[in-house]
Formats: sequence, C-alpha cells, structure tokens
Amino acid sequence: MEASSGSETDGDFNGMSIFPLIETVVDGGSEVLPAFGRPISVSAVFKSDRQGRFVEFFRIYRPTDKNEKLEPFKRCYLHLSQVVKIGPKLQMWVVEDSDANEGPSQSMSFGLQCCLQRASNAFYSAIQEFKNNGTKLETVASTDANTLAKNKFEEKIDPSSAKMYFHYYGQLLHQQNMLQDYVRTGTYYAAVIENHADFHGKVVVDVGAGSGILSLFAAQASAKHVYAIEASAMADNARLLIAGSPSLSQRITVIHGKVEEVELPEKADILISDPMGTLLVNERMLESYIIARDRFLVPNGKMFPSRGRLHMAPFRDELLYGEIANKALFWQQKNYYGVDLTALRDKAFQGYFSQPVVDAFDPRLLIAQPVIHDIDFVTAKEEDFFEIDVPLQFKSSVSAGVHGLACWFDVLFDGSAVPRWLTTSPGSPTTHWYQIRCLISQPLCVLAGQPVTGRLHMIAHSSQSYTVHLTLSASSMTPDLNGVGGTQTSTVELDLKEPYYRMTQFPAYAWFQQEQTQQPVSSSLLLRYDSV
Repeated sequence: MEASSGSETDGDFNGMSIFPLIETVVDGGSEVLPAFGRPISVSAVFKSDRQGRFVEFFRIYRPTDKNEKLEPFKRCYLHLSQVVKIGPKLQMWVVEDSDANEGPSQSMSFGLQCCLQRASNAFYSAIQEFKNNGTKLETVASTDANTLAKNKFEEKIDPSSAKMYFHYYGQLLHQQNMLQDYVRTGTYYAAVIENHADFHGKVVVDVGAGSGILSLFAAQASAKHVYAIEASAMADNARLLIAGSPSLSQRITVIHGKVEEVELPEKADILISDPMGTLLVNERMLESYIIARDRFLVPNGKMFPSRGRLHMAPFRDELLYGEIANKALFWQQKNYYGVDLTALRDKAFQGYFSQPVVDAFDPRLLIAQPVIHDIDFVTAKEEDFFEIDVPLQFKSSVSAGVHGLACWFDVLFDGSAVPRWLTTSPGSPTTHWYQIRCLISQPLCVLAGQPVTGRLHMIAHSSQSYTVHLTLSASSMTPDLNGVGGTQTSTVELDLKEPYYRMTQFPAYAWFQQEQTQQPVSSSLLLRYDSV
C-alpha cells in the first residue's frame, strides 16, 4: 500500500497515550535529556511517502470531545524505529530522527500505553504487517473500536447523566460554591498543611481536581509532583488558576480525562480527592476514587480522605411532615375548572415523599443515638458501592412521633501528624452538603425507651445516584382486633437523584451553648463531632 504524503490509510488507532522515557544524543558519547514533560493522549494513523512507511501520531487535547481537532505530534518511520512489547498494554519505542542528515544522530525513546490489551496487540500486529510487507490494513473491527473507548465509567453510567454531570462541574459558579464552603475547603487545607511530612517529596494524584485547589494545596505542602485529573471542561480553568502560581505550577500537571481511562507515567504516593456527595455516596464518585486507588496508588500509599462514616438516626418534625403532606392537597380538588383531580391525589402524595429532603436541621429533633455505617476507602472494593444495606436499630429517648430517618456523614484525613475529620453533622457549621432526611408517609408513635428497628437499603443506578428503600418499625401502643399488640411499619422508596432542596439554615452552636448553660448533663444525646 502506497499513499501520497499526508494521506491516511484505513488503519486508524485511538485510545492511546505516550509518556516520557529518555532522549539520547550520540556523538562519541551519550547524554540523557527529558523527552516530554507529561503524558499525552494520542491517536495513530499509518501513512507512507517517498522516504518510507511511517506511523503518524496525533495529539488529542480533549479525549472526551469527538469534535476536537487533532494536532500532528510525532512522525515515526518504521525502518528507523524499534518497537518492543514490554507488557500486556505497554510498548517501548526507540525512534531515530529522520531529519538528522548532518551532525550527531539523535533518537527519542518513549512509552506507549493502550487502554486495552487487545488494542495493544492489534496495534503491534498492524505495525509489523505494515513494516514488513505494506499490505493494506483493515480498519479496527467495530467491536474493538467501541471497546477502545469504553471504560468502567461508561459501562455503568448513562451517557446523558454523565453529560449533565460534567457540564455542571465544568462551570465556575458551581466550583465557587464548593470553594466558598469554608468548612470543606478549610478542612482540606488544614489536613494537607498540618500533615506536610506526608506530602513532602511525594507524587500526588488529585482525583476529580475541579478548579485545582487541592492540587495547589498539595504543591504548597512540597509535593514532588501533582497529577490533577479532571474530566470536565473545568480542566482548562484549572490550568489557568494553577499557572497563576508560577512557583507551584511547575510541579502540577493537569490531565483532562476520566480516571478510568487516563494513563500516568508513575505511581502516586498519595491520592487526594473530594468524592463525597449528599448521603456520602450520591453522584457515585467514590467508585472512581476507588478505581484511581487501584490504578495509581503505590502499596501502602495514603488516601485523603481514607475513611467515611454514614450516620443515621430517627427524627421528629411535625412542621416538615406537614409541609410535604400539604403539597398534595392541590390534588384533592374535585372541581378544578370542572375537573376532579382526586384520582391523582395518592400518586402525588407518594411522589412528594419519594424526595429526600436536603436542609440543615436542629439536632434536638433527633430522638435516638445514630447508627453508624463505616466505609474504609483503603480496602473497599468498587462493587461495595453498588448496593449498600444497613440494618437499623434504635432506642427512642423520648415519647414522640417518628417522621423519618435523618442522615449525615463525616470523612477522615488520616495524616501522620494530625488526623482530621470533616463533618456534616447537624449542629456543626453548615456545609454545602447540608444534611439529608428521608420522610416516611405514615409516622410511627413511640414511647421513651421503645425500640425502633428497620433497614436502609440503597441500590446504585445508572443516573449516578441511588434508589433508597427505607423501612422503619415499632411495636404498636394499642392492641389489634385480637387484643394482641401489633407492629407499626412504614416503608418508602426514594430517589436520591431527585431531592427536595429545602436549604434552611439552622444557626450552628447557638442552641448548643444555651443547652450547655441550662442543662449540662441531659444534653448528652445531642452529639458533637468536633473532637472525633
């Protein structure tokens, strides 16, 4: 197969990245110089001209954008190249400079990583075939081409959900919302700076880097190098922000892509990330955090955060219950412009109670000590987040109506010098996560000291969230028709993807200071987490 200079053959390979090895100049001796400063995403096309057959590598600046223009990166003539497979998906290339007609001969060495083993095998076979006899290359089979672009993220997440997700986090106004959460940002900063020794001289990977603020914190703590991985368009803004700190930017590389698909030139000593959503697991980024751990972290490397705890406790709130129930009153109208709406009343009532409520509430509304579900990010598997099942068992501290289950979380930055917790607990300073409450449509009536049992069962779905099944039960305070004590049970199914953002701000600390003054002993139920 012969083609004119610059024309393409049918052999077009994508889903690869090039990372630096060394560049050698030979002139009676040798000198070692760096070849590139960072790994880059590339595609490869087979071509030929009068000098011979070659592989043209094209640089891809945004691997997730199908319309992105490719930029020629490196032309490798096969008669001047040595290609060696050194792993299932890894090749080493040594390429002589075809333009070096005079002076010392030059060669460039680089590693080439394919995202899949089958893609690496196909590319290597194509190189040998084209190099040896120049027969026409067939296009990669459609199944392989599709698989090349596939990764764990795309296999389990609906494309429309992913598009909206990355669009949301690609906007500065949403990044500002997180940056202005001073509890969140300040805790991350303190966790990094106070544990300076953990970061000093270490390689750090920032998973879902967003604006790049955590990467800058790691660089301030004297990290050797930080790889900031960001899949949304915010990667461009992160580069701008990081470039504004020249003393730090030389040690930070922003990589635009998903952690499931990008390649790094070296392993990380530390992962840092903000992978938490409402109810800790919403948005399913914790799974990507675990995948990044398995792909990039050295054995016994550190994770910031390294542990998460989900807290759950029953609550009473007649005002909130009435607010939600009253929304369905609209559908009780029998003569709405001559139309009877009551046929949809029950469905509307069920729909309003299927929305988790996101707000900040008074912790005195809790009627029992919380149940805690602990997740160790260092040992957890990705599959552990597909389905989360938590048995619930409480003892009511007061006689009250139970209107649902309140949830919040905290995470641990287990630094060598200063372990630090970030909490979203009620009564603590409010974060942008707030707290979340799951209402039950049929409240339970309980006495002080009475057990309340149940189950919180969460099932992940492709819209990057969870379907939540909640059951709460308590023995009935009145006998049934047979004179035997019965059981009150209330169940509800909620979609964590569709919350009701109530966003009330309960003033932190004011109630606690008052309780400390008036009732220093009896306020033991009102939990504090500042000293955890």
